Amino acid sequence: MLIACWSVKGGAGTTVVSVSLALVLARSHPGGVVVADLAGDVPAALGVADPRDPGLSGWLAAGPAVPADALARLELAVGGGLILLPRGTGPLDTSSLDGDRAEVLAGLLAAGPRPTVVDCGVLEAGSPAVAVAAAATHSLLVTRACYLGLRRAVDPPVRPSGVVLVSEAGRALGRGDVETVVGAPVRAEVAVDPAVARAVDAGVLMARLPRSLVRSLRPVTRPLAA
Repeated sequence: MLIACWSVKGGAGTTVVSVSLALVLARSHPGGVVVADLAGDVPAALGVADPRDPGLSGWLAAGPAVPADALARLELAVGGGLILLPRGTGPLDTSSLDGDRAEVLAGLLAAGPRPTVVDCGVLEAGSPAVAVAAAATHSLLVTRACYLGLRRAVDPPVRPSGVVLVSEAGRALGRGDVETVVGAPVRAEVAVDPAVARAVDAGVLMARLPRSLVRSLRPVTRPLAA
């Protein structure tokens, strides 16, 4: 099972949603859950040291000379039932890749024995994250109900299967507006919560996942865990 979390505008909360979703899923998968980092911020959100290299950027750039099973050698157990596939320091754009390497990555992640959650970050043309999001079993757009974000979601690089809406008080737009613009159902609505920001800032999100976040993500994790 491959779950891709992505956005069309920075600052939507994709990394926190990806990590939290993976942590919640890990509670019902004793074999662990893989969290793959294509955006670069997952270690910081987890409160662990950034392993830098080797990472996915190097694996992608290496081409077919590196066997597929080398991907497993990048895995790092970070606690909380999570196995991290770090981004690495190299560039992540298709101009630096060999052939269909991004599609190979997507296929391997989807075929893995454990659920995999990918933080794709902002989807942009030329990024291998586009191939991953397109191949995902569940492709989740993470967005806020703001005009600047939704105007870019009218014609996204990948059509999402669902939306995780990060909601804020005082917005003129709401859930119905998001579903109309995106053309996909809102699977979970996550309210902006200072407790979440504090957990991330203190590096304790993995150890003390706020209950509000667990409750908010429950509607989307139930079908994923089944």
